[in-house]
Amino acid sequence: MKCGIPWQPADHPNPPGPMRIAFITAGAAGMYCGSCMRDNTLVAALRKLGHDALLVPTYTPIRTDEADVSQGQVFFGGVNVYLQQKSWLFRHTPRLFDWLLDRPRLLRWVSRFAARTKYSELGGMTVSMLKGAEGNQRKEVARLAGWLAAEVKPEVVVFSNALLSGIIPRLRQLLRVPVLVTLQGDDIFLDALPEADRKACVDLIRRNTAAADAFLTTSRYYADHMAGYLGVPRDKMHVVYPGLNLAGHGGPPRPRPAGPLTVGYFARVCPEKGFHHAVEAFILLRKTPGTPAHRLRASGWLGENDRPFFDEQVKKLEAAGLAADFEYVPSPGHADKVRFLQSVDVLTVPTTYREPKGLYVLEAWANGVPVVQPDHGAFPELVEAAGGGLLVPPDDPSALAAGLRRALDDHEYREAAAKAGEAAVRERFTAEVMARETAGVLERYVRLRSADFGMRYDEPA
Repeated sequence: MKCGIPWQPADHPNPPGPMRIAFITAGAAGMYCGSCMRDNTLVAALRKLGHDALLVPTYTPIRTDEADVSQGQVFFGGVNVYLQQKSWLFRHTPRLFDWLLDRPRLLRWVSRFAARTKYSELGGMTVSMLKGAEGNQRKEVARLAGWLAAEVKPEVVVFSNALLSGIIPRLRQLLRVPVLVTLQGDDIFLDALPEADRKACVDLIRRNTAAADAFLTTSRYYADHMAGYLGVPRDKMHVVYPGLNLAGHGGPPRPRPAGPLTVGYFARVCPEKGFHHAVEAFILLRKTPGTPAHRLRASGWLGENDRPFFDEQVKKLEAAGLAADFEYVPSPGHADKVRFLQSVDVLTVPTTYREPKGLYVLEAWANGVPVVQPDHGAFPELVEAAGGGLLVPPDDPSALAAGLRRALDDHEYREAAAKAGEAAVRERFTAEVMARETAGVLERYVRLRSADFGMRYDEPA
C-alpha cells in the first residue's frame, strides 16, 4: 500500500472576462450522477464568477443533491429519442407533439423505468445518436443546434461527454465558436456495449470530435487514457480536477469514537463501484484477530438492475454472521449525505473500473474522513495531492482489508490523514478553483477564435 505525498499548488491563470457559455449535460434517468452533479456545481460556480453560463439538460432532467441550476427545457428528450429510434413515424411528428413528450414531469416519471435499462441494450440508439444529422434523431439535432444559434448565441459551447458529439458537425455549420468536449467516464459506457456497437461508436466519436477545439478531462490519468482510446493528440486535453461547493460540508473536529469504528461506502451500489469488494474485505477484517471492533455502513443509489447484486452481498454477510453489523442507508439528499459521511471513520469505494473523477473521495475529505482506495484511475493523483488516505492493489479484498486494518488500528494516522484531506479540498478542490481553471481554458479558445475571425461570436456572421 502507498501513502500520499503533499500537493504542490500550480500557477493559476488570470481570471478571464465574462463569457456566455452553453454547457450541454446529460440526465441520468433519475439517478444521482457524478457527471451531472459536477456539471451543476461547475455552472453555479461560473455564474458566481460573473459568467453567463447556461446548463442545458438532455435525455432527462438532471438530479443533484444541491440546488439545480439547469434550465427547464430538456433537449433530446428520452421518450422522443427512443420513439424516433423505433419508428419512422415519430421522426416526422410535429413540434407540438414532441414538446408534449419532452415535458420534465413526464421525463422524470419515465426515468423510473429507463433506469432499469442496461448499457449493453443501448448500442443501436447510441450509434444513431452519434450519427447526428444522419441518424434517426436528426430532428432533435436540428432543434438543439438551431436553438443555440438563434436564441442562446454562446461564445463557447461545452459538451459534458463525447456521446453527445453527434451534434457538433451541425453546430459547426451554424456557429463560429469554440466547441469543447468534457471526458469524464465515456469509456465506461462504451466498453459495456456489444463489441460491434462499441467500435462503431468510437469511430463516430472520432469523426465528430475532429471538429472540436479541445477536450476537458478530470484527471491526468483520464487524459492519457482517452487520448489513446479516441486517437486524440494529448495536447488537446486539458485537465481540470473536480471541485466541491463546500457549503454544508465539514464541522467541528470529531472526538475519538468510544464505540465500534465504522467503515463507510458511499457511491452507487453496483459491481463497477466494487461494493462486493468492500463487503468481502469487511468479512476478512472481522475474521482477523486483534482488529478493532468495527461495523460497515453503506449508502448511495441502488437501482432495480443492481438489487439482485445487493441482495447477494447481504447474503454473504448473513452467512458470515455479520448482518447485524451492516447497515444500508438509502440514497440521501445533501444534508443526509453529510451526516452519513460524518458518521464513518474511514471510507472506501473500491471500484473495479478506473475512476476518472472520484467525487466521493473529495466529499469524504471535506467531512474529515480518510480513504482507502484502489491504486488506479484518478485515485493516485487525488491521494498523492492530498495525503488523505491509502492506496492498495485493486481488485484484491485481502489488500483492501489490510489497508482498512491500518486505518482502523491507528487513530493518530486517521486523524492526520483526515486533516490533510480536508485541507487539500479547501485549498485545491473547491468549486471556485474548478470554475476559474475551466474559465481559463475556455477563454484561451475564445480568444483564438476571435483572433481568427476578427469578431465576437454574438455578432452576425
